[in-house]
Amino acid sequence: MSDSELLRPTPWDSAVFGLPTFELVDASEAALLETGRQPGHYTVKVDPLADKRLLHQHGFYYCDTLIEPFCNRSLFIHHDSPDATIDPAIALEKILTVCDHNFAFGRFHRDFNLDREAADRRYRQWLAQLHARGGAVGLLYQDEVVGFIAHEGGKLLLHALYPAWQGKGLAKHFWSPLCERLFAAGTDEISSSVSAGNVAVLNLYASLGFRFRHPVDIYHRLMK
Repeated sequence: MSDSELLRPTPWDSAVFGLPTFELVDASEAALLETGRQPGHYTVKVDPLADKRLLHQHGFYYCDTLIEPFCNRSLFIHHDSPDATIDPAIALEKILTVCDHNFAFGRFHRDFNLDREAADRRYRQWLAQLHARGGAVGLLYQDEVVGFIAHEGGKLLLHALYPAWQGKGLAKHFWSPLCERLFAAGTDEISSSVSAGNVAVLNLYASLGFRFRHPVDIYHRLMK
């Protein structure tokens, strides 16, 4: 494998953080050595039980552990509320500010080498891209916009409620109609990605009948 194949540029992150950003294809010594050849921010995903000594030797530090919730029609548990509805045609400006200061468990927010305001911009940018592709739905409680879920190809990629609406047991009533909509459209399996530290969201998915698989540790390196 050539050096260029060991690192994948992530220009969407570079545009937000103002420095070259890359993802490693694996945690091999050859790939780790490449991260020392030019300044930038590097990400690698590894098995939680993998030996991390080489990562530490090359300046990588732990940021997060991600878990994949997944569910099919037979596992799904629906929760209904007449007050909770979704709007697949929501205007972007009505949901964009939900991203501000609302992703404390995100790996870019947890990385002490990165600016949190820039991390917020990254999520706003991602939401805007998903919205442009028709993959963002607004969450409304009694016709008031309280959050969003952005999805693509059966994956719930990004979601959040305004802080004032969190912790009230409402989320499962919003996730239910969207999941039903995806199943009705022919999606065989719905999945997501959640920080292992985000217990509230893990409990949300468990309440909907989701199971969990494929944990992965996320390590970063900032090379100056």
